[in-house]
Amino acid sequence: MTDLTGTGAALVLIALLVFLSAGFIKGLVGFGLPTIGLGLMTVFVGVEKAMVLILWPAFLTNFWQGMLGGHLRQLVQRLWPFLLSAVLVLGAGTYVLTRLPEGAADLLLGLLMVFYAVPMLMGASLSVAARYETTVGVAVGLVNGILSGMTGSYTVPGVMYLQALGLRRDELIQAMGLLFLLSTVALGISLGGFGLMGGREALASLALAVPALSGVWLGQRTRRRVSEAAFRRLVQAAILALGVYLVPLGCWRLLQ
Repeated sequence: MTDLTGTGAALVLIALLVFLSAGFIKGLVGFGLPTIGLGLMTVFVGVEKAMVLILWPAFLTNFWQGMLGGHLRQLVQRLWPFLLSAVLVLGAGTYVLTRLPEGAADLLLGLLMVFYAVPMLMGASLSVAARYETTVGVAVGLVNGILSGMTGSYTVPGVMYLQALGLRRDELIQAMGLLFLLSTVALGISLGGFGLMGGREALASLALAVPALSGVWLGQRTRRRVSEAAFRRLVQAAILALGVYLVPLGCWRLLQ
């Protein structure tokens, strides 16, 4: 089973379940759809096709998350240097992806997630002083853009930076949505530019937006029952879980 648009009914069912689950996680904590969707679908269709498959689910769920939260203007005014730098260099990360051994980017991303989440869950905290927000934001954005182009995951270190700004839960969710939305658009352009965007996979990606959006709706309903403090711990635990998932996945792909 190497082509989702072929006749493999089992692969279609797997893809539906993967994107429903990934959408639920995204609705619950605000991220995780590209990482989970890409990591699992890569096993069945390869990393390049998997990156195409996540585009429409990621774009539509991130549009929902980034544009409809009620804090758009103030977040854009505050975060535009970070967001712009993350988008501008994403194509360079995609170029690196075409040159790296398969699995190396996943391993790096997973290690970064683990090294961040473990001390945070043990009580450490990060904060960025207001006077350094722009400088740190641009630097973090550049790193985030490179890693996004390499891995198809937009989380590290951008979500860590947004958490360090002390944003409230709804602001944090919408800020992550803006980062992910702009990164998804840039990734789609970049994949097309490097000849990795196939028409059949793009059509399958659009179809997979349905289970992804359904999962987001379910996750959002669950999130409303979680307190602010519990939500932050949940985000950190989710980052750790994704990191623990990506490290062995990256190692396995390197050894293939």
